[in-house]
Amino acid sequence: MSETDPFNPQDMSLQPPALTPDYRSSRLRAPSHKLLSLEQGPGELTGPTFGHDVIGPNDNDLIINYAAPGSAAIGEQIMVHGHLLDENARPVPQALLEFWQANAGGRYRHKKDGYLAPLDPNFGGCGRTLTDENGYFSFRTVRPGPYPWPNGGNDWRPAHIHFSCFGQGWAQRLITQMYFEGDPHIPLCPIVQTIADPKAIDRLTARLDMAHTVPMGFRAFRFDIVLRGRASTLFENKLEGN
Repeated sequence: MSETDPFNPQDMSLQPPALTPDYRSSRLRAPSHKLLSLEQGPGELTGPTFGHDVIGPNDNDLIINYAAPGSAAIGEQIMVHGHLLDENARPVPQALLEFWQANAGGRYRHKKDGYLAPLDPNFGGCGRTLTDENGYFSFRTVRPGPYPWPNGGNDWRPAHIHFSCFGQGWAQRLITQMYFEGDPHIPLCPIVQTIADPKAIDRLTARLDMAHTVPMGFRAFRFDIVLRGRASTLFENKLEGN
């Protein structure tokens, strides 16, 4: 598409309810007035502008990309990999993916994170990569820990990793998060349970991939991201896909 082609508007009927009482923050954040639709301008229709030289050699290795020389992040080392695909299973090459997460103890490197789990001085919690010509991506990290949040008194977030996928313009930024199969907190999390379709939750769940696990090294988890169609990954900011 050209730089001036408009992007498809969001279908708000596919979004979860803005007000979900069991998700306490939605009581404060849910809009009380009708949403407004703004015309797209150059800021939405162009960019992002980045070159291959801005991707560092360790940007996709969260185990060492923030660590002191000779050191590494603390925790279970894993690899996450998969493909970025369109609705016809065609690869999406040269797409910028960003990812961020809590450390192995469940704490983010953020000044407003008040969880008492310790910070890891060798773990920054974020990275990025470009998909290759086959739409493939991979990165190394430590498995994030679950953490409590002040919602219902004893609610815990499942272990998860956030993803951001950039398309041909800023308005095509899609955001999602990945869970790990077998996590008992998934069916208990009020945020996850705002998703009415169990199949959509399943598509947010990474699978253990023993074929890519390195013996005596790290386990691998497979997480494919599908942009559109019936098998689309659920995106927090655009549930109907790209």
